[in-house]
Amino acid sequence: MSLKLFELVGTDAARPFSPFCWRTRMALAHKGLSAESIPWCFTEKHAIAPHKSDKVPVLLDGEASVADSWKIANYLEDSYPDQPSLFGGEGGRAMARMINWWGDVTVVGGIFPLIVADIPGHLKPEDAAYFRASREARFGKPLEQVAAGRDQSVEGFRRALDPMRLTLNTQAYLGGDSPNYADYIVFGGFQWARVVCPFKLLAENDPVHAWRERLLDAFDGLARKSPGYDV
Repeated sequence: MSLKLFELVGTDAARPFSPFCWRTRMALAHKGLSAESIPWCFTEKHAIAPHKSDKVPVLLDGEASVADSWKIANYLEDSYPDQPSLFGGEGGRAMARMINWWGDVTVVGGIFPLIVADIPGHLKPEDAAYFRASREARFGKPLEQVAAGRDQSVEGFRRALDPMRLTLNTQAYLGGDSPNYADYIVFGGFQWARVVCPFKLLAENDPVHAWRERLLDAFDGLARKSPGYDV
């Protein structure tokens, strides 16, 4: 049975940009699995409603459908046990659960205000209007004001990565000598930023930058080959 993946795109169907969809893309590659991409936009909630979700990623595997990147990772691990493990055992899975929350709060949450004003330019008019209205309601101000001063505020985001930076001073990946799902959780946020925004999140001498470069080249350059900014 062929896998299919609903993933978020804008005007360019070949430019998926959700951080959560990129977690799933990397997890599939790690497992040696391929999935047919089904491009999905913000205002197409009807397309995934039958799968009991209003957000992507949504993975279809025959008659089964799984929504949410963390649930998908666990589904892939349990349904394809003969493929390379995403977690390296139950202890790794438990640790990845914490990294999943840290990735949501610190990485995705920290990146979002820095790049949010750049996202509407990649969207169809109806999606741009939806995105702007919903996100400005969340922030309580125009997106341009949210991103104002990001040249200074990015320093706070960089400092928040210190636990990761210290880890990468002693090992190549969060997973150790080779990447695992913990790496893909965090990498999804950086790939999201790379796809939608030319703003430089990381200094080139940062161990996190070197880690990101290695993951851009992983799986025959899967992430690097996806359209994005050279930052």
